[in-house]
Amino acid sequence: MNWNLKLGIIVPSWNTVMEYELQRMGGEGVSIHSQRIRHNADTEENLAWLSTQAPAAAELLAHARVNAICYGCTGSGFLKTPEADLQLAAELERATGIPSVTSSAAIVGALRSLRAKKISVASPYEPWLNEKLRAYLEAAGFEIVAMKGLATQAHGSVTTDTVKALALEVLRPQTEAVFISCSNLRTLDIIEAVEREAGKPVVSSNQAAMWGTLRRIGDKRVVPGAGRLFRDA
Repeated sequence: MNWNLKLGIIVPSWNTVMEYELQRMGGEGVSIHSQRIRHNADTEENLAWLSTQAPAAAELLAHARVNAICYGCTGSGFLKTPEADLQLAAELERATGIPSVTSSAAIVGALRSLRAKKISVASPYEPWLNEKLRAYLEAAGFEIVAMKGLATQAHGSVTTDTVKALALEVLRPQTEAVFISCSNLRTLDIIEAVEREAGKPVVSSNQAAMWGTLRRIGDKRVVPGAGRLFRDA
């Protein structure tokens, strides 16, 4: 089968999960093309620097004539305001002429599309970055009812069993959706299992990035196994 859609993603150089999960969601008809930005430690300085490199990375992806571009580092997005995050996407579009999104803004759009305001948050992050995440989501109008991180920077090595247990641990009676953060965290295999056990929709960084990128170009496809976001929103 020939592919009929090309999606470009910008990832930190240590990310080993986003390409794999987006390609799985895209299936045979979608090709995923990535551009990496040097990154080997989650410090506030490093994460802020990533965003400054995004326009140049997007210009290189434009050489492949991709249909859309997603800036895929959620952690760096959380250092900005939601408005500034949208401005970065607009800057990428101006630089390339290609529809662009950021994964952080796609997460906000996904949660809003599910009509969820009271959010439980699971992440691999250290406390300081979780607090940036909290501030970002609260600025976007959400209430955080529970949050827990794993305090690790080895995001890609976290097992799916650990991710699932963490997502269920932050569940509360008032939770309207569970958000699992980090594009370098494996979530695709546990989204629907958590939704079944929790009875609540689940949004993850990579799932929302794929959803937001497709919806940005008017692609309304349903992705099997990717949860209620693709079926209901």
